[in-house]
Amino acid sequence: MKKIILGSLISLSLLSAGCKKAIEIDSKRVVGEKNMWLVLEDTRAALIGTYGLTRAALADNNAHWLYGDVRPGEFTVTNRQDLKAIVDNNLNASYSAVEALSNWRRWYAVINSANLFLERVAEVKAKDPRYTENNMTVDIAQIRFLRAFAYFYMVRIWGDVPLIVSSHDGQFENVKRESQQKVLAFVESELIAAAALLPYKYSANDIQQPGRYYNEDETRWAGALARKLTAYAILTHVAAWQGNYPNVATYSKFIMDNYGKGGNGFISTDELTRANGFFNEKKNNHLLGFNFDFGHVDASFTGHIEEITLASPVVNKPLPDIYLSKDSILSVFNEAKDQRFSLDTLGQPINARYFTNFNGKYPIFSKIKVIQGGSTDPTFRIFGSAIVVTRLEDIALLRAEALAVLGERDGAIEILNNNIRRNRGLDNYNPLINGNLIDAIFKERQRELMGEGHRWYDLIRYAKIRTTMPKINRLIENGGIYWPISRNLIIQNNLLTQNSHWK
Repeated sequence: MKKIILGSLISLSLLSAGCKKAIEIDSKRVVGEKNMWLVLEDTRAALIGTYGLTRAALADNNAHWLYGDVRPGEFTVTNRQDLKAIVDNNLNASYSAVEALSNWRRWYAVINSANLFLERVAEVKAKDPRYTENNMTVDIAQIRFLRAFAYFYMVRIWGDVPLIVSSHDGQFENVKRESQQKVLAFVESELIAAAALLPYKYSANDIQQPGRYYNEDETRWAGALARKLTAYAILTHVAAWQGNYPNVATYSKFIMDNYGKGGNGFISTDELTRANGFFNEKKNNHLLGFNFDFGHVDASFTGHIEEITLASPVVNKPLPDIYLSKDSILSVFNEAKDQRFSLDTLGQPINARYFTNFNGKYPIFSKIKVIQGGSTDPTFRIFGSAIVVTRLEDIALLRAEALAVLGERDGAIEILNNNIRRNRGLDNYNPLINGNLIDAIFKERQRELMGEGHRWYDLIRYAKIRTTMPKINRLIENGGIYWPISRNLIIQNNLLTQNSHWK
């Protein structure tokens, strides 16, 4: 165990140093580039490296959860003033974490890596006969997907962003911001092109990727790489962000009709919340996930939601950084028999799947709790949970949302009942009990996807549909839903302009 933890610490140290060199220091690329792009091992390294940069962009400063779960203000912050600033929408506050979250350099590191790959990959095809046309085609499709995903993620955070489609040598070009409509049009076209070429599975004799991918078997790649359904899942999210619900219905239908081909499926409540369950390691059920496999010495102390949500008695930490109050929990989980969280007839929790220590001062949000290798040993705070960007339940609820907005109530209710509510022990949707259908769908998203980085974006879409959230509607109107652009970026690039709300 000590060797594993020591290895993790060394990996973290190397990762931190490597990211600083790659992102903050001008790169000369002399030795690396001279000996790169010669053999297929180089393409594999560059491909996996781009995945790694994407994971780092999501995990750094716990960005994925601070953007998506902390900013809505539904979690209560205990002591951390930087988190309180985010909850208060004080995003110009002088805290290192807040400033880091305003900086898009990590995302442009992903984009530069992708651009470089696309520019150089043909050299390997010309030099190494082992690198087949199909291998290159599938690699390029993944890289185009990762670049498109990076742009989509940035648009949701900053709105308009520079659109860069060629590599650079360690320094960001002085490029102006492009409208998010133009960027999202590029994202959609790239995702559609990638989806056409990506397989449902790797190393599984898929017609679009026959044979062993990089000479590895199916289990090596299961849930680790972007697949056809991954591209359609992000297309669904892109269309939902744009309010293009006909496209949401189209893209989500493809996934609902074909998820069996990719080894995906709806998951049980126990699998969702078990320590060694859904969030542990990599799985095909992660339509898009970035794993931190403990067995591969990838677990870490930071870059996981557990770092800010878990505390005693789950781990040896006196209090969590964020928690949901009892009143908040009961307002969300307000239906009997909900397997995720509900109370018995005596007012006691029926289980500790989503929350531990409910009757203590600080209820602990413990839905995601991958400690060490999926154990429940509270003496360690080294975590291995995957960052799951999207899964089948998420897509099903987006489809229900789209059908409801489009007036196809029966289809929306069928999905809500058959794919979500019954799977979580709830009775069928009843408008007399559950209220407006749109409200019920978003309530189910809040319960099902809690802690997975969706809530802020869900609230924005909900506010646009229902217009019953004046605070968020005002932020939508004045651009306050976006983050300010880092002051350091504006100093470095005189073509950049600050988001209007933050001037």
